[in-house]
Parts: sequence; structure tokens; C-alpha cells
Amino acid sequence: MELWHEYRRTGDKRLRDRLVLTYAPLVKFIVYRKIGELPVSCEVDDLVSAGLEAVIKSLDRYDPDKGATLEQFAWTRIHGAVIDELRRGDWAPRSLRRWERDMRRLQSEFRAIHGRPPSDGELADALSMTTKQLIARKQDLLASDVGSLNTLVLGHDGGSVERIDVLPSDDDSTDPFHEAAKTQAKEHFRRAFASLGRREREVAVLLYVKNLTLREIGVVLGVSESRVCQIHGELKKTLKRSLANDAELLRAVA
Repeated sequence: MELWHEYRRTGDKRLRDRLVLTYAPLVKFIVYRKIGELPVSCEVDDLVSAGLEAVIKSLDRYDPDKGATLEQFAWTRIHGAVIDELRRGDWAPRSLRRWERDMRRLQSEFRAIHGRPPSDGELADALSMTTKQLIARKQDLLASDVGSLNTLVLGHDGGSVERIDVLPSDDDSTDPFHEAAKTQAKEHFRRAFASLGRREREVAVLLYVKNLTLREIGVVLGVSESRVCQIHGELKKTLKRSLANDAELLRAVA
């Protein structure tokens, strides 16, 4: 209080900074406590910043004549600022958050009594609602949990990575296992293709690479269209026999 009175008298910012550092642990205590009660996607640093701003404002607005101690006044201001910041970053309405707290409390009580988590039916009965309504509320909670893709989360190796790096992708090109399988399939196909006869390889290249018709291939090779068709059928049978053991691999990368 002597430090605060001196700051109030002189307005020295160095004294204010000493007071802010004094109450910084209180800010962190409130922040981490509230995060446990209101699990929303809001950065911890943002909450701490809001709490420290509240400390600075409380130092300027504190009036000892009103009966509260400086610590009590600062606690109230910090708590209110953290709650406001949580709500600002939360997509869910307050009613849904109240329901979530009730649900978590009932789950904890049920687990303490029965030694296991409640089923949806048991939890719905405890909340005086139907199972369908319970599932719908849970879906609302999932939909409200929106956060930045650049938020740091725990990676598979235990390190910190951005959330976007651990999201599943429909793009097979980003899957190292799929890329490895594709490389292996290409190698097996090249070996099988190399085992074809010279005329069969020529027909395959003219048909599938040059995109010529069977008649045009016959003109190029100096044979009839029916002979080209026969060669084509033979090369397909040869490739099928050569790649019989790799059918599953080829289907996976097709």
C-alpha cells in the first residue's frame, strides 16, 4: 500500500511497473483457473494480456476509502477482464457453456460413484433430457470449438506443431505412405513392361503414349489392324501375369 500511495502521489511509471509485476502471478493464477472452467479456443497470452491491462486500470481506479483492499479490487478487475476476453473469443452462447459445465459436473459425480463414465442414456437421464437432445447438444459444443489452424498443439512425436500440420488430408500426395507405395508400384510395372517383347512394347507406347488408333499403329508397324489387336491382347495378358502378386498394391495407388 505504501508503494501504491507513492505511485498515486507521483504518477511514476516505474512504481506502477513494480506493482504490476507484484500482481502478475495473480493474473496467471486466474487465467489458468478459468481456462479449466471454460475450455474455449482462446490464446493464453491474450488472456494474460487482458489480465495485466486490468491490473494497470485497477491501480489507477482503486479507492481505499471504499473498504476493499488493493488485492481484492485487482482480483475483481482481473477476473472480469479474463471472463470478457474468454467470451469474446468464444463462439458458443452462455447458455451452452452453462449446460456444458453442468454436464461435466454430472460426469465427474457419476464417475466418482460408479467408477466409470456414464453412457449417453444415463447422462441424458441425469440432465432431464432425451438421448437425441444430448447428442444434439454435444454436436453444438463441437461446432463451437473453433480455433486458429496456426495454434500450437502436441504433435505425434511429443513436440509442438501447428494444428494444420496434424489435420487429416484427402490429398494423397501429402501422404508419405501413399507416395512410397506409388513409387514401388511404378518400379514393379517398369520391370513387368521391360519383360515384354519388342513389338509388344512398341504397340503399348503407340497406343497409350502416342494415343494412336489400332489402325494407325498397323500402318506404322506395317501390319494389319487385327494383328495389332492380337498383339495388344497378348501384352495385356503378359502384364497381368507379371503383376498378379502386386494387384493389391496397384489398386491402392490407382
